[in-house]
Amino acid sequence: MRNSTADSGLGQISDVSPVSLCAREPHVPAERLVAEMVPPPRFDSVRFSTYLPDPNQPSQTEAVRVLESFAGGLGGAHATGTARRGFFGFGRARAPKAPAGPRGVYLDGGYGVGKTHLLASLWHATPAEPEFKAFGTFVELTNLVGALGFQKTVQTLSGHRLLCIDEFELDDPGDTVLVSTLLGKLVDAGVALAATSNTLPGKLGEGRFAAVDFLREIQGLSAHFRPLRIDGEDYRHRGLPEAPAPYSDEQVTKAAYATQGASLDDFPHLLEHLARIHPSRYGALTDGITSVCLTDVQPIPDQSTALRLVVLADRLYDREVPVLAAGLPFDQLFNEEMLNGGYRKKYFRAISRLTALARDAKGLVEAG
Repeated sequence: MRNSTADSGLGQISDVSPVSLCAREPHVPAERLVAEMVPPPRFDSVRFSTYLPDPNQPSQTEAVRVLESFAGGLGGAHATGTARRGFFGFGRARAPKAPAGPRGVYLDGGYGVGKTHLLASLWHATPAEPEFKAFGTFVELTNLVGALGFQKTVQTLSGHRLLCIDEFELDDPGDTVLVSTLLGKLVDAGVALAATSNTLPGKLGEGRFAAVDFLREIQGLSAHFRPLRIDGEDYRHRGLPEAPAPYSDEQVTKAAYATQGASLDDFPHLLEHLARIHPSRYGALTDGITSVCLTDVQPIPDQSTALRLVVLADRLYDREVPVLAAGLPFDQLFNEEMLNGGYRKKYFRAISRLTALARDAKGLVEAG
């Protein structure tokens, strides 16, 4: 329905009303899960050369050097098989494997030190065609196993030269064993691995995850990983102004109507809607959305809801979707119990990313 200034009382607006994420219930076919195992849009153009090491943190410069060398070691002639690539990778030529040696690197560091940037840069720098290397979060990998089954997932990925796993989660012992077993099969097939990780409950430190815990949890795979420590502060706030304070509901609503492709939702209702959608579909939930506008932002009521919001924040950040909010500031979403509990690192990452997206959204109000 076409809107007008007279009808809405919201000032200058677009021809199309904002959509509601709560009205969307996306279904994601298994083949899309496979096709999307590439670095997300935010990291399409990142390279080692675009990573800006903090001069006060020499481990960042060292990480770039080691990863560039690791990528170079995955070189070799491309596959020359003539088999046509089939659904889920069956019936296609296999990627040639690198010589024997360390088959994995684990990037160990706090939130916002650029681990995902470096992981995506490794993917881009690895000399193989896109169909012979894969990139995804731990959640996306477990979703792939759920969609294809374990054996088909092994067959699908065993022809790859490199598998990058961002945000390897150790919160669920069952999923950890599942993915560790999968990675063992892939290592046996000659696939190189690279991973970053989330925190393990009770192993908080100073917001960092200890490499020894990661290596212990993946058990027999530890010998294949070289831990690579990356120290530093959250780059998303390094030298930048504070995130803008939340706006009024009226300002957010007006900006949503003035922005083509924006969504507009009441925050409590959106949280309820997320409970009805599997997290593997949160990316599809935001398809075509240019900005997310939220009214009545309130404290997160419970941990299950908080973890769902973390996943949505990750998908919005990956896709560079600005978030304009009214109500509670993002750094007050999670209560003290959450911020001191086993999922602390996830919540701080969500705060960091939502703050960055709120900063990106500031222009929407100014333009309106």
